[in-house]
Amino acid sequence: MDIVIAGGHGKIALLLSSLLSADGHRVRGLVRNPDHADDLAAAGAEAVVLDLEQADDAAVAEAISGADAVVFAAGAGANSGAARKLTLDRDGAILLADAAVQAGVTRYLLVSAIGADRFDPDSDDVFQVYLRAKSEADAAVRERDELDWTILRPGGLLDEPGTGAIAVADEVPRGDIPRADVAAVLAELLRTGGGVHRQVELTSGPTPIAEAVAGL
Repeated sequence: MDIVIAGGHGKIALLLSSLLSADGHRVRGLVRNPDHADDLAAAGAEAVVLDLEQADDAAVAEAISGADAVVFAAGAGANSGAARKLTLDRDGAILLADAAVQAGVTRYLLVSAIGADRFDPDSDDVFQVYLRAKSEADAAVRERDELDWTILRPGGLLDEPGTGAIAVADEVPRGDIPRADVAAVLAELLRTGGGVHRQVELTSGPTPIAEAVAGL
């Protein structure tokens, strides 16, 4: 397969790139900073320099042309303000969805956040705006009937080795999950084509990833 990952220099994206490239897939990562190309190459991915906060859907459609699937794993980052949560975490995900429709790329995987719909609409707190951005992006992607979308809402992300086992359902109790396991779930979804038109929360849990994905 030919897979394009938006936010290609992110931690989940680099882990996913390594998994996919090791399985023989072509991986392209959308990055804003050309200096990140070497890091992507080390993970087996090709860097495509494109700023999702500046590009239009035609430019993104051209960048992802020929892909079998796209993954939105971009994020404004922990130190960003509320405005960028909206312009990247929300608008970037919607832009990629529109571009995928335009380019005829039907498979779309979106990394969201657990509890995204439980944001406070009256709060200017950055985390509340972040949840709002994720919730509104998820809703917009669910409306794209042309897409075979899957929305993952992981719990607190950890930089620890993966356990290879998760809890996944429409809703799960709050918890944490290694980024490596989120990447492994994305890779399994791409490999199997499972989870189409499912939005699920996931944390570390008792079920092996392949078994959990097969049940979606």
